[in-house]
Amino acid sequence: MWDSSMFLSNLTPKFYVALTGTSSLISGLILIFEWWYYRKYGTSFIEHMSANHISPWISGEYKEDTSNPLTSHSMLPECKVWRNPLSLYRGAEYERFHRATNKDPLTYYDMNLSAQDHQTFFTCEVDAGKAEYEIMQTAWRERNPQVRVKAAHSALEKNPDCATAYILLAEEEAPTITEAEKILKQAYKVAEANYRKSQALQHQGSLMEAQHRRDTNVLIYVKRRLAMCARRLGKLKEAVKMFRDLTKEMQAYADVQAVLAKYDDISLPKSATICYTAALLKARNVADKFSPDVASKRGLSNAELQAVEAIHRAVEFNPHVPKYLLEMKPLILPPEHILKRGDSEALSYSFFHLQHWKAIDGALNLLHCTWEGTFRMLPYPLERGHLFYPYPTCTECADRELLPTFHQVSVYPKKELPFFIIFTAGLCSFTALLALLTHQYPDLMGAIAKTVLTWISLPIFYLYEKMESVVPPNLWQQVIRI
Repeated sequence: MWDSSMFLSNLTPKFYVALTGTSSLISGLILIFEWWYYRKYGTSFIEHMSANHISPWISGEYKEDTSNPLTSHSMLPECKVWRNPLSLYRGAEYERFHRATNKDPLTYYDMNLSAQDHQTFFTCEVDAGKAEYEIMQTAWRERNPQVRVKAAHSALEKNPDCATAYILLAEEEAPTITEAEKILKQAYKVAEANYRKSQALQHQGSLMEAQHRRDTNVLIYVKRRLAMCARRLGKLKEAVKMFRDLTKEMQAYADVQAVLAKYDDISLPKSATICYTAALLKARNVADKFSPDVASKRGLSNAELQAVEAIHRAVEFNPHVPKYLLEMKPLILPPEHILKRGDSEALSYSFFHLQHWKAIDGALNLLHCTWEGTFRMLPYPLERGHLFYPYPTCTECADRELLPTFHQVSVYPKKELPFFIIFTAGLCSFTALLALLTHQYPDLMGAIAKTVLTWISLPIFYLYEKMESVVPPNLWQQVIRI
């Protein structure tokens, strides 16, 4: 027979110190691993294994599906930053905001990405050794705006036909959109002349082809920025004409039609603009007469159902947009780069399209009544999608790099500490405290531990005495040894 009183009386304080110290160490290691896994993947490792592997295995329903891109981890899209085609002008708009608020609207990371874009699009191998282009290479990398402007003027002194110098002056020196438009028109004349020269020489070697590619990029960029100026100044006809010329220049009519037809049919559009514009067009037909009370009684009509589904589809693609459209969060100036499905993309879309939602009676009311229903349709947003790929967990880190520090970055899903991280942290702290108390007061803690173990063992031996006549003694002894 196993004598519990003899076992308890032989335990020394060192045993309790070693026991609590070992438990604290193990729980601390588990806590560190859980926290690292949560920071990287956005969920608890224990909860992930339990929900996705252990529970289905116990219930007999475990089947890993790697063919479905909506549930396969290997198909998760990476967080790639894109150039914002609707970025504002630094001198006329961003700098004016800085003077008014004494806050930097652009982060250094965002501006550094723009510098890399300019060096990639506006230079080529042929420019090596040319003084004006060497100056512009340095100018794009300068952090001080006055130094960049001074370098652009210096490049124009070297060569009056340096289109990229005009672009920098229009972006950063012009104090108004009107002044920026004047400088861009000068850049347009120079860029068009350079484009025609390189077009005639593009088949005379790889260097000439690279130069033609560079001149094409410059001309397209200038046309796009001129169209943005016309839009800012209310010259709608001129803006439309410029966009049409831009499309002809790229010779992409057939490609544009194919892309629009493709993304109108499938459920994986590539931008918030496509999703929310489609939702707004469908909401326009029913928004003015929509009432949630009436809809709950009689049900949704076919047109209302299509509008609600379009809103759910848009919200699932980018869940940050509704709070800006409904003015639940303040808008700021959009950055020069955006992250698809991120807060930066939501800001850029809402900054330019909030007026369109307000122009349609009832559109914002319909959005307010329906957008939160999207999240009830998603079984687990971090790992599964309903219509799209799983929502990437890296958007928060990328958006914090792109957006200024005074802006509160929108986070989805709201990251709350999983239960097992909280439980492990409490267990680690409790066992560490026990180890410390046992080390400081070994006799007192040993007496307390013996009392607790005695109270725990009493019901076990009481049950043993009751069941001894029913269960064979050999079996009980084997159980006790185990």
